[in-house]
Amino acid sequence: MTTNTNASIGRLIYGCMGLGGSWAPEPYGAADIAAAEAAVVAALEIGVTTFDHADIYRHGKAEAVFGEILARTPGLRERVVLQTKCGIRLAEGDRPGIYDLRGSSILRRVEESLTRLRTDVIDVLLLHRPDPLADPDDVAEALTSLHRQGLVRRFGVSNMAGEQIAPLLARLDVPLVANQLEMSLDRRDWLEAGVLVNTPAAAGVGHPMGTVEYCRANGIELQAWGALAQGRFTGREETPQERATAELLATLAEKKGTTPESVLLWWLRRHPAGIVPVIGSSGPERIRACGDAAMREPELSHEEWYDLWLAARGAPLP
Repeated sequence: MTTNTNASIGRLIYGCMGLGGSWAPEPYGAADIAAAEAAVVAALEIGVTTFDHADIYRHGKAEAVFGEILARTPGLRERVVLQTKCGIRLAEGDRPGIYDLRGSSILRRVEESLTRLRTDVIDVLLLHRPDPLADPDDVAEALTSLHRQGLVRRFGVSNMAGEQIAPLLARLDVPLVANQLEMSLDRRDWLEAGVLVNTPAAAGVGHPMGTVEYCRANGIELQAWGALAQGRFTGREETPQERATAELLATLAEKKGTTPESVLLWWLRRHPAGIVPVIGSSGPERIRACGDAAMREPELSHEEWYDLWLAARGAPLP
């Protein structure tokens, strides 16, 4: 199978967690494949060519239905970047879910993902969450083996702080290219961690200080999962603050001839860290509403960017 070795991530990523039917371990059906195909087509229509998976999404069904789409669409594999994640084990019976980044587990999970995706190589593999028992040497050995075998081209992490990335980066001959974090106009800890330094409010920020800066300094792309804030500003506003922010988004969207969803994603893309939003909506129309964020450079002035931030935080800056 020939794949596009030079494919870039692009301005947006499509998150495939919603594909594959229910979260129950029951098999997927024809309707689930059709729904997934409609979402993939919509993403491709707006210029999105990177598709983000994880081995646990829908108990593996998200990868499997995507593999069905690749198998029935000649030439599609050459046009897309396949990214997946491993490192979380879902609950089984009475045993709760755990994290598992043992080298042997990584190797096994990648083989399983390759089978479900019906491909011979994963373009980008992310380590899904930090495993406190992970041995950096063991992890690095597994990743190096996958790269040498030609099974994975590039690597990254997810939900990790800079200080957690550093030991792995020091042991790898191949670069880490991405860190996927929850980042949105609603989830702003990544931004406010740096702004609230030397203020009492800093104690309430959960995001580790310096992670964004570490990634920028080491050429690690920041990918923003949850980028649309679960619709909090584009249809499911629940608080006066969210409604006020939604009104501002709508005003800016009308002014710039686009959609509120695109303005919301522009707000992330406008940051100089080069953030790449991940959109996870399974509805084709909602995906298409993000089109200008994929096809146009952010059209937010310095003041407009701050206006959105201040509206969402509901309080002045320190």
